[in-house]
Amino acid sequence: MFSDFQQVFNFSLSLGDMLANIVVSFICGVIISLFYRWSYKGPGYSISFLNSIVVLSMITSVVIMVIGNNLARAFGLVGAMSIIRFRTAVKDTIDIVFIFFSLSIGMAAGVGLKVMALSSTMFIGLILLFLTNVNIMAPSRKEFLLQFFVNNEDNETESFYSKIISKFCKNVNLINVKTMGDGSRLELSYHVALRNEKKNGEFIRELNKINGVENISFFYDEEHF
Repeated sequence: MFSDFQQVFNFSLSLGDMLANIVVSFICGVIISLFYRWSYKGPGYSISFLNSIVVLSMITSVVIMVIGNNLARAFGLVGAMSIIRFRTAVKDTIDIVFIFFSLSIGMAAGVGLKVMALSSTMFIGLILLFLTNVNIMAPSRKEFLLQFFVNNEDNETESFYSKIISKFCKNVNLINVKTMGDGSRLELSYHVALRNEKKNGEFIRELNKINGVENISFFYDEEHF
């Protein structure tokens, strides 16, 4: 078992092997970027990020080939790469997943496991695409974030907006109360589940008619889950 593990890393690369590993990592990187493009649900994906996925897979395979079975080289590369500082904020968790995806496939291609690299790329990519499109992990009950400002000096206003919220919402949780200015205004935040999601426009219009209620914001709070 241990000898088989050592055999994976003890290999001498010819020029043909090196080029083959890089080509495989390039193909896998392109496939990964395509899966990212097909599964991304945001307003607009970044072309530079797609290109980075492809190149990252190739660079990782080169790094693995450079290290080979040389322990000193491995520590040297770790020390050299620790100088790099990444300050670009990752906008979505799935971006981190695809970065690690690309790194892992690049490592497989770098050690010459071409079949594993290609098959893993297709299998993991299809799983990601399936999870994104089917949404089997999505919650059965949608909750929304409701925020608005209210005049703190008018006690009758509270009873009015409470009745409207109870009328349209089956679940209501007050999550934040914030005083504004001199304390005469409050910013209220609720997690609510609507009785009928088709009536969200009517719900907002009813709230907006109440004197003292201003700046209503109503949106799906995805981070709540």
